[in-house]
Amino acid sequence: MATESSFKLTYATMFNPPEDLHIRFDEALAKLKGEFGREHGMIIDGKDVFSPEKFENRSPADTDLVLGIFQKGTPEHANAAIAAAKKAFPAWSHTPWQERVAIVRKAAALMDERIFKMGAVCSLEVGKNRMEGLGDIAEAADLFRYACDRMEANNGFVNAMGIDPLVGYSSTNISVLRPYGVWLVISPFNFPSALTGGPTGSALVAGNTVVIKPATDTPWTPRLIAECLRDAGAPDGVCNFVTGPGSTLGQALIDNPDVNGITFTGSYDVGMKIYRDFGTGRYVRPTILELGGKNPTIVTKHANLDTAVAGLVRSAFGLQGQKCSAGSRIYVEAPVYDELVARLVDATEKLAIGDPTDRKNFLGPVVNKSAYRDYQNFSEELSQYGKILTGGKILTDGEYAKGYYCRPTLAELPFDQRLWKYEMFLPISTIGKFSDLEHAMKLANDVAYGLTAGFYGSDEEADWFFDKIEAGVTYANRPQGATTGAWPGFQPFGGWKGSGSSGKNAGGLHYLQLYMHEQIRTHVHKL
Repeated sequence: MATESSFKLTYATMFNPPEDLHIRFDEALAKLKGEFGREHGMIIDGKDVFSPEKFENRSPADTDLVLGIFQKGTPEHANAAIAAAKKAFPAWSHTPWQERVAIVRKAAALMDERIFKMGAVCSLEVGKNRMEGLGDIAEAADLFRYACDRMEANNGFVNAMGIDPLVGYSSTNISVLRPYGVWLVISPFNFPSALTGGPTGSALVAGNTVVIKPATDTPWTPRLIAECLRDAGAPDGVCNFVTGPGSTLGQALIDNPDVNGITFTGSYDVGMKIYRDFGTGRYVRPTILELGGKNPTIVTKHANLDTAVAGLVRSAFGLQGQKCSAGSRIYVEAPVYDELVARLVDATEKLAIGDPTDRKNFLGPVVNKSAYRDYQNFSEELSQYGKILTGGKILTDGEYAKGYYCRPTLAELPFDQRLWKYEMFLPISTIGKFSDLEHAMKLANDVAYGLTAGFYGSDEEADWFFDKIEAGVTYANRPQGATTGAWPGFQPFGGWKGSGSSGKNAGGLHYLQLYMHEQIRTHVHKL
């Protein structure tokens, strides 16, 4: 998305947008207020479907604000959506890939057209600041386009193999990548656009049909993506959208034997349960999991501290630390430790917090009451076992009274304390001092996760960092974000170890192929 010919919105460029972007966001936000409180159905087989029970989608910035009414879907709705996708699969999978690409590209163009409304919705229901909200929509559209780009670049993934040297016969071998069938996309609250759109776009371009199940905290943004696909001409049943509790509707989706593949983004514990549950089927089916991170940044005595401070603050506290890629562990070499800590504390205390749709605010609320309570418990633990340098308090007065607002928190903590390894998913980052680079790297790698990692130091040290770090997305000397800010085609996003199951990164060269399996076609003719 560009509001000026020279500006393209990404998570790296969002810190200095053109003024027109703010004007159009404010216009869309004012208009959107007329839609608050409306009811939104599920989309099954191209039709809006309503259930007897409903739930309210309330904004974490103001819990009195009901953004919309959504359906509390049942296992019967889950099974109906899968049946619709299964019915649509034969025709969709045999639609020429060029036509599938055209529909997905049209949906991306509709997202571009609707970005300001969709960005405002995302900001309101997640608590993202306006630039993060707009970035989430822009990333989904680019993920759609990138999946199309990869299909086109590989000419539909049909390739001739070697010819058998058979005397008296002509024998040809062709490799074809073909879709699996019904693909389930379970997306998280923190990136309801990009992490719905990325797997959905790839699955559809590959020829699968899709059932989307969003997080209950954030159903509206994924619904708008499903509407873009419907309006772009996706046939009935090709993209279905259901809402409801994970324990009932979600479990029914996972347990249905007609699901041929699944993409889940969320917590390690939930993801591992899905992995095990999905593994009880009649045969192994593809399971793409992105399961969070506990992302380190190493800062050496050779670092540019201006660059380090900017990148660390953005990654630690962007989206209130509720990113899988959040920079939640900071390791600083002793000679620059005191200066960097002082500068980080100063920069953190200057961050504006409040209504996420207000352009002046960098931080909004955390997503729900549970996260709000977790923040208070973690802050208490940090004060008992470490030292809180700044933050550690909730905000409850005035404009903060009706939202889940938490101060960004930086804390010193002994390296043997559990919170160095526990993903808090909140605006909390721990910081510690090291004197030996090898020891710092050992600490950085000594977690179950391996999603993103950051580094600030000399070029020679950066090469050492890239070689030694155990993470799927790595950054060196980046002021736009120490550990955050991946973008399709630029910094593909995926993790190692407990952070990811596929070994391939979304928005990268090898991701689309995960949504297809290979068939070898050998055809022999007697001469």
